[in-house]
Amino acid sequence: MRAFSAFEGFRGEEANPQNAKAWLLTIVRNTSLTWLKRNRSAGATIAFEEALEEPSERSPDPEERLLISCDREQVRQALEQLPSDFREAVVLREMEGLSYREISATIGIPLGTVMSRLSRGRDWLRRILSSPSPVKPEGGTGTR
Repeated sequence: MRAFSAFEGFRGEEANPQNAKAWLLTIVRNTSLTWLKRNRSAGATIAFEEALEEPSERSPDPEERLLISCDREQVRQALEQLPSDFREAVVLREMEGLSYREISATIGIPLGTVMSRLSRGRDWLRRILSSPSPVKPEGGTGTR
């Protein structure tokens, strides 16, 4: 509803769908952050919904399904271990497919900070997923 009511203020470059996506995600992000501030405690984390499988030519056998499910769950758990600033950047880039510039505009941070958060977030994910025990991110949230 907020996006619909604010549509008159949208100033996309020749109705570029990528600009519209970044504009809409900015509204969704800000609305959800406001809701979270009002309705959740400071220590609460955001749960990610499990992504749907892409249709393939052949159906995976039961063993493949189990491995896929385990991998997906490990990635979800690893993402939840990241500080929200880094998780947000990784999700917008890797799951939503936004460019660095679009992430910068959506989150409202400099392009260099986007690159830093993605690099550090990916590194943490790599360490978390390759470690048998949980790895905690070092140095707080690293926000600028």
